[in-house]
Amino acid sequence: MKCVVIDDEPLALSIIEKYLVAFPVLELVGTFDDAIEGGRFLKTNPVDLLFIDINMPDLSGLELVARLEIRPMVIFTTAYKKFAYEGFELEAVDYLLKPITIERFEKAVQKAAERFELGKSRQGDESIVVRSEYKAIRIALNDIAYIEGMEDYIKIHLLSSRHPVTTLMSLKGILGNLPESGFSRIHRSYIVPNLQVKSIQNKRVKLFSGIELPVSDSYIDFIEKWKNR
Repeated sequence: MKCVVIDDEPLALSIIEKYLVAFPVLELVGTFDDAIEGGRFLKTNPVDLLFIDINMPDLSGLELVARLEIRPMVIFTTAYKKFAYEGFELEAVDYLLKPITIERFEKAVQKAAERFELGKSRQGDESIVVRSEYKAIRIALNDIAYIEGMEDYIKIHLLSSRHPVTTLMSLKGILGNLPESGFSRIHRSYIVPNLQVKSIQNKRVKLFSGIELPVSDSYIDFIEKWKNR
């Protein structure tokens, strides 16, 4: 994974650079002590993973990430706990509180690597990898019955099991890692595999599994798209 580090503290930059050497999966392509300069680099040099401090002069890490048109995976680094919520709102992979230990850094890198593999698996349209109960789980796309949003978590309901897989991710995040032609969001709380939809009546989707789910007004165009497939 190609990565960039942005932090206005020289000591923090040097520590992260030192840690990065221990992980062959990471390739450092740039370090910046200025958020604006780092942002310019990211506009013309897309990377896979960004380590970025939050509290910086001129432009905060949160503001920079929110402005990026092509957003890499992000691991925020900061000395302040109060920014954690804003970080996860931007779909951050992790949030590292300074001083950062190598053990905690390794956990964050592992999360990023798993999400990176999940993104690559989307290209083959065969499976995805998610983290659940402290382990990585591979899920065949054709085994997904539907996906349910639960605030900060999602439940991936399976055709092969009564027990859904629960993972820390948003519906928006998981949808971005699923083949667009195969899955649709029908509600603020639900994503369905298009081929699992048996019928639609009165703004309710009936799946082949027998489950019925509502279609909200915000996603009503799904009905026409499904009819015309």
